[in-house]
Amino acid sequence: MDINILQWIGYLASGIIALSMTMNSILKFRWINLAGALTFSTYGFLIGALPVGFLNAFIACVDIYYLYTIYSKKEVFEILEVRADNRYLLRFLKFHEKDIQKFFPGFIYKPEINTVSFFVLRDMAVAGVFLAHREKDHCLVVGLDYVLPEYRDFKNGKFIYFRLKDRFVVEGYKKVISEGKSEKYSAYLKKLGFTAGPEGLYEKSFT
Repeated sequence: MDINILQWIGYLASGIIALSMTMNSILKFRWINLAGALTFSTYGFLIGALPVGFLNAFIACVDIYYLYTIYSKKEVFEILEVRADNRYLLRFLKFHEKDIQKFFPGFIYKPEINTVSFFVLRDMAVAGVFLAHREKDHCLVVGLDYVLPEYRDFKNGKFIYFRLKDRFVVEGYKKVISEGKSEKYSAYLKKLGFTAGPEGLYEKSFT
């Protein structure tokens, strides 16, 4: 194989590994690191560097193992309802304000309009916060659906919009509306079955 091609494979593998190290999400880290390890392993075998090839093949196996563990793990999801003036809620929002603004630019907490306020717990660890209010009687408008970086695997969203669906219906809600304030959040909403509407709004029916 042409030496230049081999060099580029090595550069590509190094770049992928480096990219994986920048991921906040452990899930993204494992997937990207797996791609980098497989590429590096291929590179090692192609140039005859067997230690490099076998080491990275082993790393790929480790990534596969942990990905399997993540996807097969049975977590206990719960909600912890809080009042609008809850001190921990206020501290949580302030502490994560910079990251919240990446997904919800311009977000300002308005406790006076909160109808629904709760933390999402995964195995009793706080994984995110959900804030919303009632509008036009049967509509739940999301103000904030923030998930901590290490839990961004869509499980929080599936728990809220699918497993809590009956709870919202009992409380009189027929649909939920959220504004796609960023590309990543819009992609999140689409992944969860929201339909794009006018003025950047996304909605999902509970019926």
